[in-house]
Amino acid sequence: MPVDPYILLLLGTVGLAALLPARGAGADVASGASTAAIAFLFFLYGARLSPREAMDGLRHWRLHVTVLACTFVVFPLLGLASRGLVPVFLTDPLYQGLLFLTLVPSTIQSSIAFTSIARGNVPAAICAGSFSSLVGIVATPLLAAALLGGDGGGFSADSLVEIVLQLLVPFVAGQVLRRWIGGFVTRHKKVLGLVDRGSILLVVYTAFSEGMVEGVWHQVSPVRLAGLLAVEAVLLAVMLLLTWYGAKALRFDRADRVAIQFAGSKKSLAAGLPMASVLFGAQASLAVLPLMLFHQMQLMVCAVIAKRRSHDAQTDPDVGPAVPVRATAGTGGR
Repeated sequence: MPVDPYILLLLGTVGLAALLPARGAGADVASGASTAAIAFLFFLYGARLSPREAMDGLRHWRLHVTVLACTFVVFPLLGLASRGLVPVFLTDPLYQGLLFLTLVPSTIQSSIAFTSIARGNVPAAICAGSFSSLVGIVATPLLAAALLGGDGGGFSADSLVEIVLQLLVPFVAGQVLRRWIGGFVTRHKKVLGLVDRGSILLVVYTAFSEGMVEGVWHQVSPVRLAGLLAVEAVLLAVMLLLTWYGAKALRFDRADRVAIQFAGSKKSLAAGLPMASVLFGAQASLAVLPLMLFHQMQLMVCAVIAKRRSHDAQTDPDVGPAVPVRATAGTGGR
């Protein structure tokens, strides 16, 4: 099963933060650079999303509502239910990170890729992932404030204002300027994709450096990590089953069910990391650990499912040819 090379870079960044964490003036510089990188990251997201594609996607509103319900309703409900696993399987900080994981939006790039491999509705996957990311800019911090406000320690009106200024305002600016810079973004999507990845690595380094300085990693043991992996495996399995058979019960055709399964069962590392750094502060390293582990798990499992669905589709005369997907700038966690 595949191991995302970007995960190896993320793990290397975590190791660097453990060995050489930013301290003092260096921490201030890293924090400022991380803030600027996050803002630029969401500016690029806004510049990439075509309003015309978004409007075209609205015609398939039932599918998008289903994906949004899975992402921002079913996932959080399962996250809240996992509270009963504390303290047997999870500590309070790991539970907070797991609950935060259930609140972040769906992926874009990997959902599209797996939908294409499985010969599903690729245009629907594109729109569903884009809508989820757009809604998540507002919905994720609001849900986090409502569900984690009493435990996370970093949620307040100031945090929500910071989210708006750091994420939503740059995104809107990118949308406004897309008319003039859209062509440039398209022509240089590979280079800007490296900027995406570099920005996220900087966010990870800053968050884990602060966590090392604060000593939060002493709260995690190998046994707790094993418990977290087991809980996340069950969470992913439940969502994969619910999205597939739930979409069948709602009378979606096979192509739409494929798009719903891959867009509705996944979580975005690229969107979740910047939000966690704003909302959790020094606790961000523990908060994003469940998300990083879930990200790799979903890639490995969904790759196997996509190949199986592709094999099944070859024997189905009603399934059309696979839709090729061009590489887009960004990360696999989008």
